[in-house]
Amino acid sequence: MRLAYTTAATTAVAALVFLLPLGWELRNDHRDAALATAAQRTSTVAGAIAAGAGEKGVAAAIAAAGGAPVVHTPGLAPSSGGRADAGLIDRAAVASEPTVEDVDGGTVRLQPVTAGGKTLVIEAFVPDAELNHHTARDWWLLLGLAVVLVGGAVVVVDRLARGAVGSARNLVDAALAVGDGDLEMRIQPSGPRELAEAGYAFNRMADRLVTSRTDERELVADLSHRLRTPLTALRLDAEALDPDDTQIIDLTADEVDRRRGIRRIRTAITTLEDEVNHLINTTRQAVADRVAAEPEDGLCDASEVVRERMMFWSALASDQDRQYRVVGAHLRIPVPVARAELAAALDAVLGNVFRYTPQGTAFEVALSRRDGWVALRIDDAGPGIPDPEKALRRGQSQQGSTGLGLDIARRVAQATGGSVSLDRAVMGGASVVMMLTDADATPKQPSRFGLVGRGRPTRDRDPGRRRWQRGRE
Repeated sequence: MRLAYTTAATTAVAALVFLLPLGWELRNDHRDAALATAAQRTSTVAGAIAAGAGEKGVAAAIAAAGGAPVVHTPGLAPSSGGRADAGLIDRAAVASEPTVEDVDGGTVRLQPVTAGGKTLVIEAFVPDAELNHHTARDWWLLLGLAVVLVGGAVVVVDRLARGAVGSARNLVDAALAVGDGDLEMRIQPSGPRELAEAGYAFNRMADRLVTSRTDERELVADLSHRLRTPLTALRLDAEALDPDDTQIIDLTADEVDRRRGIRRIRTAITTLEDEVNHLINTTRQAVADRVAAEPEDGLCDASEVVRERMMFWSALASDQDRQYRVVGAHLRIPVPVARAELAAALDAVLGNVFRYTPQGTAFEVALSRRDGWVALRIDDAGPGIPDPEKALRRGQSQQGSTGLGLDIARRVAQATGGSVSLDRAVMGGASVVMMLTDADATPKQPSRFGLVGRGRPTRDRDPGRRRWQRGRE
């Protein structure tokens, strides 16, 4: 509303500045036209007198001029029908140019003329009505034009302002909704260019918030899962200390205390695992802090990561009498993944092997590279996975786990443009293959490389894969 008032005042001032001089100029044009008509009349009579016309000729000239001109003789009383007084007539008789003077009711034009040595003055009276003919009409037209201009400007500005104000209000409402937690809120950018750009920027910001919240949830859940890997090792070590079914009968007090301590440790580890699992599940639901975290860029040697992590898992494998083999980790194989991320993915898959296969189950970790791709394979001789697709789905893996073990591996692989697949291993159990981009080569179509490193191929597989298998081994 304030903008409409400002526009109306500004337009009114501009109209007055433009229209007032125009109206005054139109008034002067009307006066000049009336005086020109009067000059034409007096010139007609003056011409007849200067030509030596007699009284009849002069009368005919007056009649031809509309009967308005009056002929005065200076020094004598003004002729009847005239409006000029004697003094004005005498001054006009000696003037070199026609005289125009205002009198009561209008304006007179006095033109001197000399004929036969005698000077006469011809008077033409122009009434005010004729001088101001159409002047009032012109002023009303100009006033109407000013009103139209002001009204049109207000209407146009109001329409423009409505669009801008509506866009600004939509942006404010959307920002308040996002502030209240509705991250699905989006707006249709509209209005002036600046507000439209602000709308597009708002939508991009909201998309980034959603992505950031999702990444944060994934990060917290993944960190929680990394905590569960050493907990699994602790639990397995605690279970190996003493069998649960041993009866505390005829034992010394120290032995009883020791076994009770072992059970307390097991109970504490179980409770801690439950808490970690609860943390993993709750982080999927909501993240209190929505601070955006840029994904970590990095490059690491996959062979070095495999060797380092197998040093950790080898002790536990020895305690559980698990036979294992590491293949292809003696050469440098760079992959575009941060060391911590690849280590977490490998720990997650190996943790599943130790958690869901019986003690004494053998496993194998193998690295291979070809055509710009690196395959990290983890095979075991356990019971396998009945439904690989379901196991790959977050929160849908077997044995009631959170599913994050395979999901971490899948996200690490997909971050490089690769993938994770599950199949039956030659050892008899599950085979998990992480396909990673080779940092030293340009990846080719990975369709033929999807099963690389899963064990010795059967005879019905194509010769190309058999040649690759032999080269890997």
